[in-house]
Amino acid sequence: MSKVGIPKGMRDFSPDEVAKRTYIFDTIRMAFKKYGFQAIETPSMENLQTLTGKYGAEGDQLIFKVLNSGDYLAKTSEENLIAKNSKALTAEIAEKALRYDLTVPFARYVVMHQNDITFPFKRYQIQPVWRADRPQRGRYREFYQCDADIVGSDALINEVELILLYDEVFSKLGLSDFDIKINNRKILAGIAEIIGKPDLIIDLTVAIDKIDKIGLDGVERELIEKGFSPSDLEKLNPVLRLSGNNEAKINSLKTILKNSEIGLKGIAELTNIFELLAKCKIKNAKVVFDLTLARGLNYYTGAIFEVSTNQVQMGSIGGGGRYDDLTGLFGLKDLTGVGISFGADRIYDVLHELNLFPVAIKSDLTVLITHFDEAAFTFGFEILQALRAANIASEIYPNVVKMQKQMKYANDRGAANVIVIGEEEIKSGLVSLKNMESGLQDKYTLPDLIKKLS
Repeated sequence: MSKVGIPKGMRDFSPDEVAKRTYIFDTIRMAFKKYGFQAIETPSMENLQTLTGKYGAEGDQLIFKVLNSGDYLAKTSEENLIAKNSKALTAEIAEKALRYDLTVPFARYVVMHQNDITFPFKRYQIQPVWRADRPQRGRYREFYQCDADIVGSDALINEVELILLYDEVFSKLGLSDFDIKINNRKILAGIAEIIGKPDLIIDLTVAIDKIDKIGLDGVERELIEKGFSPSDLEKLNPVLRLSGNNEAKINSLKTILKNSEIGLKGIAELTNIFELLAKCKIKNAKVVFDLTLARGLNYYTGAIFEVSTNQVQMGSIGGGGRYDDLTGLFGLKDLTGVGISFGADRIYDVLHELNLFPVAIKSDLTVLITHFDEAAFTFGFEILQALRAANIASEIYPNVVKMQKQMKYANDRGAANVIVIGEEEIKSGLVSLKNMESGLQDKYTLPDLIKKLS
């Protein structure tokens, strides 16, 4: 008999965990709606060609491919089989893939439904995605993303709205110390330009994006491997070591990038965002200009974001940015957009470690009906129907067993209240209700009981 298990990086969720995850999703969903976003859903599988080439070489390697139906090897070339050329074989045996994120499928959705959409289009999406990554704390192969995007508008107020959305959600979830890091890909392009390597902008951003993991020395080694010279790194080093507050770093960059048109445009956009933010009331977030923030996805062209909490050692719990022509990859040119994503699974780990989940969400059972004998069960079953008719989450213990066992079940289920029915309750028509948290117990008529529990 084979060992029972699930693939690495995949997880089961208990009722308690599902309740907590639902709390996170509901908090995010309410904020999305408050800010005017509309919900859509896209399929778990996309055509492989839809996804490939959108996430960079490293991202493409993490896409889960789905084998074609039937005898998928029948149409493969013998040459590729003998050569064990996995890359060439994949193109022949897998035409579909599990979605890597929600942004590229959203771009595909916009192109396919462009005639039915009113622009600017503000959409949100809460669905699972899959990545063939190495599982570790806070990083899973199947996880949920909660995305909000605005397409069809280049106004920088959209970036500000998304920053405020981050601040609202994380503050409502109880986080009191978190950073919203911001940068601009045009600034990074300007840096690549002034060191004479504009054609290596992708290699530059991919390397810089790892600075928190491998340090500045590790970034420099990777850049040397990618074709940057020691003199290039000398020009880059002071840029990566910029210090001071947001205004000081921006002023320093104006001098450094004075000969780069695209770099100065990025600085102007960033300055505009900070000017608009100065007119807003930020709850708990610190909005920080971080020049080392690069985000490795190829489709970002303007402002980029990343959120991290200072209360727990954890990777980013949110990220996103501006993409000027993502839909152009599917034939719809010049449609700009900007979006962010909440990393629900990492958020769960953070809230769990900080004990920030409300006690009330641990159970959705308002009352459990217990009983001493068959007559009490029959009486309780009638009460159960009345409670459910009043939309009160209720349950009756299904067997006539010792009260101790029924009360243990109530504790294990996390029932907020217990109704105890015996001979006295049947005769008087008054129902005994015990609050499981306070231990207080009182008797009620059925109408009063319903009023109490409602």
